[in-house]
Amino acid sequence: MYPVLFNIGAVLIPSYGAMAAVGVLLALFLAQRNARVAGISPAHVWNLSITALFAALVGSRLLLVLVNWRSVVSHPIWILSLAMVHHPLLASAGAFVGLIAAGLYARLHHLPLANTADTLAAPVALGLACEQFGALLAGSGFGKGTTLPWAVIYTNPLAYRWSGAPLGIPLHPVQGYAGVLWLTLAILLLVWLPARRQVGDVAGVALMGSGVVIYITEFWRDWEGRGDLFHGVLDGPQAISILLVIAGAVILRERASLRIAIDHQNEVQVPTEAPHD
Repeated sequence: MYPVLFNIGAVLIPSYGAMAAVGVLLALFLAQRNARVAGISPAHVWNLSITALFAALVGSRLLLVLVNWRSVVSHPIWILSLAMVHHPLLASAGAFVGLIAAGLYARLHHLPLANTADTLAAPVALGLACEQFGALLAGSGFGKGTTLPWAVIYTNPLAYRWSGAPLGIPLHPVQGYAGVLWLTLAILLLVWLPARRQVGDVAGVALMGSGVVIYITEFWRDWEGRGDLFHGVLDGPQAISILLVIAGAVILRERASLRIAIDHQNEVQVPTEAPHD
């Protein structure tokens, strides 16, 4: 595939970074649109998104430097090449740090958490779709070997150097599978936001949908470096995906219980008639 999208002189423009940047821009645009639909200040949503993105980027790169600290100390110039390294654990660490930063910002500025989560659900899914299409080009999070006619073959040495993708071997284009599923989830959440019955429902479905996407696509990914649980029954991302599904189900159940309680309370409140003279 194409780990380098194009060159500007001696400067390489990596496909992964370019597609991730496109995903960020599209997600920010969609978040602004959703904020107006959900009745939240677009300015606060913009600032929250920028804060979370910056925290995720810094957190993932700091982790990469810490893991490779001895190499960085011995060869400081290598820190420039570390920016090209892609690994699922880095993305997970960045997402975790970004989530904490977003929660702190929302709490500091008194933003409604459930409504804010609903607003950001579709943009996050859209950004992940673009990220996975970039990963397909770069070889990051590559798939298992296959003989299927739509298999992808990486031949550029940079795909191995930056992402560890094996060269010359037909592989499942699992990143493309994931990209299509994330895009489908984003469209579903986008359409559902204005039609939701109460706040929090979109976020709950987003968590469950994310868990399903991750769990399914992991069957076609190469498991090297992704953890091995229960003697190979699950890998690390699949374990996390199960937690996401459970968390989403709990949120939806709590919101449904709250709605039923409110409806029941409204039913039992019978208006009293004015006394007759």
